[in-house]
Amino acid sequence: MTDAPNTPADNAAAQAPQLRVLAQYVKDLSFENPGAPETLRPGQQAPAIDLAIDVQARTAGEDTFEVVLTVNAKASRDESVVFIAELSYAGLFQLANVGETDRDPFLLIECPRLIFPFARRVLADATRDGNFPPLMLDPVDFAGLYRAQLAKRAAAAPGSESNGNGDPAAAN
Repeated sequence: MTDAPNTPADNAAAQAPQLRVLAQYVKDLSFENPGAPETLRPGQQAPAIDLAIDVQARTAGEDTFEVVLTVNAKASRDESVVFIAELSYAGLFQLANVGETDRDPFLLIECPRLIFPFARRVLADATRDGNFPPLMLDPVDFAGLYRAQLAKRAAAAPGSESNGNGDPAAAN
């Protein structure tokens, strides 16, 4: 068998941006059920849920990055806390053929998009195991979160797009 010469399509594919998921894991998980057993009695109204999502990325080696998706959920009924669930779910990613200007969108949009379904399941299982209906998170617009963070940074420091430490900035 002979080797075929490289074609332009082969060269383009070799230069295309590449993203590999090396690992994903629960970095921190906390579930508090402070009002039990009173808050678990049947027939009570559904609690109001406050939800916050944060994405952080940091360098973990050459072309390797850790992306942490943090979800905080606090359920309240009247003035009492029903439950508090906090999850930091992380992924270790390797990027190839991605320039520095394109790195942040990969890390703060595409990476959390890949690990979100797994974080959603962990959080749903934790609330279900606390004897509540599973907390099923709606899909998250990570591109919108990224754009909002860029606008926030631009307003805080006009003319500056970097957080100054060489790592991708956090997206709130």
